[in-house]
Amino acid sequence: MHNLADLRGQTVLALHAHPDDEAIFTGITLRRLADAGARVVLVLATAGELGSSRLPLDDGETVAARRIAELELAAATLGVERLVLLGRRDSGLPGWASHNHPLALAAADHDRLARQVAELAQEEGAGTLIYDDIQGVYGHPDHRATHSIGAGAAELTGAVGYRITVDRDRLPGEHLVHAAAASAGVSFGRAGEEITLAVTGDAGELASKRDAIMAHASQVDPGRLPADAFAAGYRTEWFHHEGAPGLLHLLADTQTMAGALG
Repeated sequence: MHNLADLRGQTVLALHAHPDDEAIFTGITLRRLADAGARVVLVLATAGELGSSRLPLDDGETVAARRIAELELAAATLGVERLVLLGRRDSGLPGWASHNHPLALAAADHDRLARQVAELAQEEGAGTLIYDDIQGVYGHPDHRATHSIGAGAAELTGAVGYRITVDRDRLPGEHLVHAAAASAGVSFGRAGEEITLAVTGDAGELASKRDAIMAHASQVDPGRLPADAFAAGYRTEWFHHEGAPGLLHLLADTQTMAGALG
């Protein structure tokens, strides 16, 4: 177990594109924040409607309803105290016509959504925002959108921004981002020298992260997350940060020279 800073009275808002992103890319970080006493607010831009379900749905149940139910379970596992849905629609992969749907996140007014997230952050007193990096981690249009929205909200509020990414030079083992990037036909993450912050989980945090990912049973085949190999691919979460150190620096295991210099 890590020696945790006392973050009681602090609030962190994490913005993600689809249900399961919160667990895959920030599960350890959110759990550690909650264990340190921080209030964790999780904001999901879409319900991942365009993902198919690998499990049968109940009569009348939609993919969106199933994924939101799974999200609620995962959020509880990670210590999230408030879950907020922005109500936009999944845009689908690059080049899909679904980008043009009037409710698609890719077609939304990102400035307006940034103001909405900023108002939520101010309401919650959140001084730290977590959101995707400028590449959208692996280039998905919705992840690029959440970068734009998150960065805009951070600028409007003056909150410290931490941008979610993966270190493509140091990502060992099998990781779900490999298949996601292959589906989108794009590269993923950043080079190691661009990473400014890394959070590596202990056994308890890894167990919580795996449980949270497994909660998204409609999307994730348990066979892809064998317990004996899970740590190799998922023990570390990476962020890009600019400027003075903020809250996540108190919980991080690794700060690169780039991060130390800002």
